[in-house]
Amino acid sequence: MKTIVKTDEEWRTQLSPEAYSVARGHGTERAFSGEYASFKGDGIYTCICCGTPLFDSFAKYDSGSGWPSYDQPLSPEALTENRDSSHGMVRVEVLCATCNAHLGHVFPDGPATTGLRYCINSVCLNFKPRKKEF
Repeated sequence: MKTIVKTDEEWRTQLSPEAYSVARGHGTERAFSGEYASFKGDGIYTCICCGTPLFDSFAKYDSGSGWPSYDQPLSPEALTENRDSSHGMVRVEVLCATCNAHLGHVFPDGPATTGLRYCINSVCLNFKPRKKEF
């Protein structure tokens, strides 16, 4: 997979201030504030920075956390993970494998299908509706 690298200025020009703060600065949007927290559309969620397909709406579920939650990525190769020991706790950070954008975290308390909860910031995502075939 080709890696996308841009300067800080290029990212700032492309992204909203909030998206830049979260995706490039490893921030977090407030719980229940994101566009996709309770969104129920049918389609694919892509990276706000590079457009890489990350999650299918079929994997989305309501975790009650206030952030969009998925039990699995669209493809394991779409994401990378890092140990995150910030804020006095140890978590697993989830990043876009293509552009290294911070997306959120993954926790081992998801549904029985995978046992995982990918807790992702809405501001780091774009939604592409699934094309209906007739």
